[in-house]
Amino acid sequence: MEKALQPIIELREVKKHYQMGPVTVEALRGISLKVFPGDYISILGPSGCGKSTLLNILGCLDQPTSGAYLLEGKDVAQLDDDELSQVRGKRLGFIFQSYNLIQALTVVENIEVPLYYQGIPEKEGRKIAEKLAGQVGLGTRLDHRPTELSGGQQQRVAIARALASDPALILADEATGNLDSKSGGEILQIFDELNAQGKTLIMITHDEKMADRTPRVIRLKDGEIVVDTGKRFDISGRMSKEEEKVSAV
Repeated sequence: MEKALQPIIELREVKKHYQMGPVTVEALRGISLKVFPGDYISILGPSGCGKSTLLNILGCLDQPTSGAYLLEGKDVAQLDDDELSQVRGKRLGFIFQSYNLIQALTVVENIEVPLYYQGIPEKEGRKIAEKLAGQVGLGTRLDHRPTELSGGQQQRVAIARALASDPALILADEATGNLDSKSGGEILQIFDELNAQGKTLIMITHDEKMADRTPRVIRLKDGEIVVDTGKRFDISGRMSKEEEKVSAV
């Protein structure tokens, strides 16, 4: 009998409230979801719906007000600051709209940064970084600095850097937001290819066309999930059936 896949992420009735003077802002109002190995998900919704708050919690950058967040079976709330830092560095890969590259470093050096903090030997780190640069189409740009690259090329560096630690989950926050349609399409094609190789990706977006690319779409409204198509593919490419939750927006 085939062993059931265990979720990488499980959120259980996660709520997040912010206190703005006398006013309590309910950014998330009871989010429950599971993310499995090989999932390719868009989290979709307008500004103010809770996407950024959810991303910060998934990325271990913020803690829920209530509810539980399990990452690879571990309750994130029970981890101390050092353990959270290790999780972010080794198990999560981040891709941001603004690239967040170090301007003084070259392409290959930017990709090496997370490997340096993990104590990977310099020669080994350089080999990994060069391989990843080639994987995203920058094998001939290793010594260029961010100011010498287009926006699309800078985002490719950011993708390679996110892959450097071989994370369990890649989180992309409006990754094509600063790019023209051609460059944005090329970045999304890289995401498609990474998922086809078995990588687990979550894309935060407000773009319906971008969300159409992913097998599973989670739509937020006013801090709640109003649609979760619940479809996912396992790493062998077979579609498995998850509980489908669909309600009117």
